[in-house]
Amino acid sequence: MLEEILAGLVVSLLGSGAAVLWLHRRRLRLLLPVLRSADRMRVSAAVLLRVQDDGGYVLFHSPRRPGSYGPPGGVAKYSAGARRELERLGFHEEPRSHPDMRHDLRGFVPARALAGFARWWSRGEGRESAAECLRRELDEELAEVGHAHHGVDLTGVDFTPVRTVLDGPHRVPGQPYRQLRLIEVCDLDPASPGASGLLRLLLELAGDPADEGIIRASVFDIEYGRRDRCYIQPQSAYLFGERRLNADLPMMR
Repeated sequence: MLEEILAGLVVSLLGSGAAVLWLHRRRLRLLLPVLRSADRMRVSAAVLLRVQDDGGYVLFHSPRRPGSYGPPGGVAKYSAGARRELERLGFHEEPRSHPDMRHDLRGFVPARALAGFARWWSRGEGRESAAECLRRELDEELAEVGHAHHGVDLTGVDFTPVRTVLDGPHRVPGQPYRQLRLIEVCDLDPASPGASGLLRLLLELAGDPADEGIIRASVFDIEYGRRDRCYIQPQSAYLFGERRLNADLPMMR
C-alpha cells in the first residue's frame, strides 16, 4: 500500500514538473548560460514598429550604421525608480557617447541574473511601455531622416502587440560574452488618434523615390539582406517571424 502511494506521488511530481517545463519552455534556454558559465551577459530590450502595405515593410535609414535600414523603434529606457531592482540584478548600463542613449536598457548582467532580467522586462514596470518607446523613437527617427516637422501629433497614437522575440543567448563573434535581445514587435492601432495620419505619412515617404531616409523593403529584400544599394538590418526579419537571418552590421563608434 505504501509503495503504491509513493509511486503515485512520484508520477504526480513528474507530471507537474513536465507541465512547468512546458509552460516555461521559451525561458529554459535562459538557464543554459548559468550552467555553462559565470561570466557576464550582454542584454538589450527594444520595441519595433511594423508598418506594411502591398509594397512591403517601411524601414528607416540608420545614421549610426550609414547605408543601412531597419524598422522604426529602438531600445527602451528604464526609469529612475527601476535602478534599485536593476542594481539587484547586477545590471550595468553600456557606456555610450551620445546623451540620447543614456538610461537605455542595453548593458550587461551576470549570467545567473539573465532569467531575472527577462522576468523584470516582461512585467513592464520601471521602464517605458511599448507605446512610450515607439512615440519617442518615431519622433527622433523622423527628425534624423529630415522630417522633424512631420505635422503628426504622436501623443495619442497607440499600438497593438504582435509578438515578443527572445534573440539568443548566443556568442558574439570576437567578443568574450554571450548576448540576449528581448524584442517586442507592434502594429499601429488604427483606432487611436493620429494613427491614420502617421500611417499615411510613413507610406508616402517610403513611396517617394527622392526620399532616401525611408524605404519599403519586401520579404525577399529582408531575407537577402539588402535592397539595391541599401543594406537591411537583420532585426527587420522580426517583422514577419521570430528568427533573424543575417549577421549584425557594426555600429559607428
